[in-house]
Amino acid sequence: MRVLYRAEAAADLAQAFAWYETRRAGLGEEFRAAVQAGIKIIEGLPDAFPIVQNDVRRALVHRFPYALYFRRLASNEIELLACLHDRRSPACGAGAREA
Repeated sequence: MRVLYRAEAAADLAQAFAWYETRRAGLGEEFRAAVQAGIKIIEGLPDAFPIVQNDVRRALVHRFPYALYFRRLASNEIELLACLHDRRSPACGAGAREA
């Protein structure tokens, strides 16, 4: 399965990575590894995750309070829309970016 990253999703990931690295050296790498593990699960079972709006699905990131918002574009493509802290409103993230 091919994963396409929206610019906003890439920015979300970079910002979260940087924040965790300021807290403890290496924690950003742990966050990145948890996100990559989540993406691997999404690639294998994209329809297993709950739909949160229209065709946008949400997968929680293990160990970190973040969620990956994505949608399936074709049988072999996933579009990662956002990676948001779970206390942020999805309206300011994946739903707003969907258009």
